[in-house]
Amino acid sequence: MTIRVVFMGSPDFALPSLSALATAQNYQLVGVITQPDRASGRGRELKAPPVKTLALELKIPIMQPEKLRAPESMRQLQEWNPDLIVVAAFGQILKKDVLDMPRYGCINVHASLLPRWRGAAPINAAILHGDQEIGVTIMQMDVGLDTGPMLAMKSIRVRPDDTAGSVLQTLSTLGADLLTETLPEYFSGNIQPVSQPTEGATYAPMLKKEDGLLDFTHTAVDLERRVRAMNPWPGAWFMWNGNPLKVLRVSTLGEDKGLVSGARLTVEGRPALQSAEGVLILDEVQPAGKKVMSGKSFLAGARDW
Repeated sequence: MTIRVVFMGSPDFALPSLSALATAQNYQLVGVITQPDRASGRGRELKAPPVKTLALELKIPIMQPEKLRAPESMRQLQEWNPDLIVVAAFGQILKKDVLDMPRYGCINVHASLLPRWRGAAPINAAILHGDQEIGVTIMQMDVGLDTGPMLAMKSIRVRPDDTAGSVLQTLSTLGADLLTETLPEYFSGNIQPVSQPTEGATYAPMLKKEDGLLDFTHTAVDLERRVRAMNPWPGAWFMWNGNPLKVLRVSTLGEDKGLVSGARLTVEGRPALQSAEGVLILDEVQPAGKKVMSGKSFLAGARDW
């Protein structure tokens, strides 16, 4: 039996799942739905979402609706007549008429251990809050936001040097593997959906540029987590000499120097700042208009630090 599948996704996280479905037996990818091309970079040139680029290579029909509920989008989806819709970081909430369309429903590859970190930025939230474990959940979708019953789950340990980017890469592959393992068991009825527990549910909202701002009235431990959680986007930063100074990698010093929060100092030849508790050492930075450099290289040219 061949299952007709429509795939919905947009960013890099979705690519391994799309590739896995495209190469697996018994699935026919009849369409891909992804976000519209968006203006990006200094030149504001239109940039296609990664899923569109891969779908073009795979020669799968593509739809890029601003709103999936638009009549022409719904007509196209009905014409594709999917048995199953697979979603991985699509970026739009599906309405009930879409959820009810496929006979096997809609399955989501979500980058958290549900019910913890429902929402748009689960990886960033997990690192920001110091979670020791993170993972992926394969779930049936319902009308709520990541509230549907769960089919399978796998977890990994968060390493001390993990960034949102490194965890995303790991979980995107883990999610694709878990998806292809789970679907045959789901179709055969060997896996029964399990309702999410009501306790422990948390929400991870979509990130904004200002979420990367480092507030030195917080502790050095919290700031170090924020730097890793905001890497690569929106990036951690603070204002220095009237311009944002991007911060890519830091370390911490537990002892206080008796200075006010935000005071600048040096530690072993590297720039550092006093926090509410402990010192944040800048190991890698990017000044405005310049390349990424080590903290020591930055300090060599920042005579007024």
